[in-house]
Amino acid sequence: MAPVVTWLWLRILSGSPVSPGWPQLPPEAVYWLPGVFIILLLGVVIIAPMLGNGRSPEVIFLPEQIDISFADVKGLGPVLPEVRHTLEVFLNHQRFRDQMGGQPRRGILFEGPPGTGKTHTAKALAKEAGVPFLFVSSTAFQSMWYGATARKIRSYFRRLRKVARQEGGAIGFIEEFDAIGGRRGGMNRTVATDPAVSRSAIAEGTGGVVNELLVQMQSFDDPPRSTRFGNALKRTVNKFLPSHRHLKTSKPQFANILLIGATNRADQLDPALLRPGRFDRILHFALPARKERRELIDFFLKTKVHDITVNDVARDDLAATTMGYSPASLERLFDEALLFALRDERKALSVTDLRRARLDVEIGLAEPTEYTPDERENIAVHESGHAVVAYLAGKGRKMNLLSIVKRKDALGLLAHTETEERYTKRRSETLSLIQIALGGMVAEELFYGESGTGPAGDLATATSIAVEMIGSLGLGGSLISFRAVDQGVIGGNLVATVLADEKAREAVDTLLTEQKAVVTTLLRDNRHLIAALRDALLDRDELAEREILEVLDESRDRHGISVDLTNV
Repeated sequence: MAPVVTWLWLRILSGSPVSPGWPQLPPEAVYWLPGVFIILLLGVVIIAPMLGNGRSPEVIFLPEQIDISFADVKGLGPVLPEVRHTLEVFLNHQRFRDQMGGQPRRGILFEGPPGTGKTHTAKALAKEAGVPFLFVSSTAFQSMWYGATARKIRSYFRRLRKVARQEGGAIGFIEEFDAIGGRRGGMNRTVATDPAVSRSAIAEGTGGVVNELLVQMQSFDDPPRSTRFGNALKRTVNKFLPSHRHLKTSKPQFANILLIGATNRADQLDPALLRPGRFDRILHFALPARKERRELIDFFLKTKVHDITVNDVARDDLAATTMGYSPASLERLFDEALLFALRDERKALSVTDLRRARLDVEIGLAEPTEYTPDERENIAVHESGHAVVAYLAGKGRKMNLLSIVKRKDALGLLAHTETEERYTKRRSETLSLIQIALGGMVAEELFYGESGTGPAGDLATATSIAVEMIGSLGLGGSLISFRAVDQGVIGGNLVATVLADEKAREAVDTLLTEQKAVVTTLLRDNRHLIAALRDALLDRDELAEREILEVLDESRDRHGISVDLTNV
């Protein structure tokens, strides 16, 4: 600045001060000035993105901007108490560190299926902690420019440390962490003719990014630039001072940081990231069990307008039949049900709306199709065969819907679920699933003397179950598990692995043939039940749980059940 100021004063004293305004250009400038402008514009277009590629890509949410608290986090089971414990350590870090000698958690990993509440919980944690929440998606770090990804990661952690020191703490959250934290080694095996090119590609690829993450996750207490500059200046001055008069350098201030990574592919992360000191705790967000689903249903219904049909019984039934639903899936189900109510110009959702929404979400939209009379009857017989087997041999199962309305790839369907949520099955219960799958094919053969193309999907289902029994569960006469075989063989596909083995393939075929014979006996002696359901379907297209049982019970009372179910 001093030379510039001196020059300006010289111009003033000489009577030729510098005044604002456009420079005086010669007349010929009109010819070359547009070219200069275009060159400058191109320079800005090329250089500006490069300059911005080193900036931290986070979005900061202040506590008052987050409207989610722990009271809004439901269905996590034992995970929420562990998150609360992490919050307590975060808030009492000084006592834990200085008085008790502990090392506060600096990183935790949220891993689990999509929609299980990982981001939701992280926001609630930041709200309860009362500190800024620095959210970033892993894809925001990625860049087309060499070295820019690592620079963005450095900038993000630098920003995290700065905010933590200014606000007394900060929580960083990296979504889809596996996108930048994947395993090193073996992931960049592209053959390059030039070894230098190969090495540079690996350095900037997965390995280089993970190396940068490893360094940054160990640098939470790195001093800021001002402290480093001050210490460097003091060390320089100390060179000219006697030892007893040396200036003391400053110690870095503790930065109260909690870094949260979220992923649904924890097995793909580099092992070095998962060791203590980086991610000190790994919390698994599992799909909610029945009790947690009921808790979620009650929570969502507090804000969803519903009528009296959505009572405790209906809620219990919904919780029991939605095994495998995530919190996000349940909320979407209620929103879809509200759309049905809105479409019908009603002000509240009902149980019927929930049933229709489940069909649309799980199977697909109804597609009214003009079947020929013969085809319509054939589909009704096929689906009735499934239902009758489920009614007679389906141990611990109940039927929710029987339909001959086309949905997605299914011309008709039987929706059936377990009466109680269970994680294991006995051999007889597993066999009953094969029998239900074969019921449609056998019904067609009994009524028409042959089956058509309809059972293709059923056979695939039955084969998959039989393969599991033979090749994995030890329920098919052999204790050999094909799961022990390298999963990389034949793409890791158990069905392909089992069916490629001649003896195992024969065992699967024998099991399916035996179960088809059982189903044939069962349905031959109870044809009247198939006929009753067929007629009801042809008349109404769809039958709900209560209607299915009414038709079957009425037909059973008239004709009785003439097969010994103990042999099934």
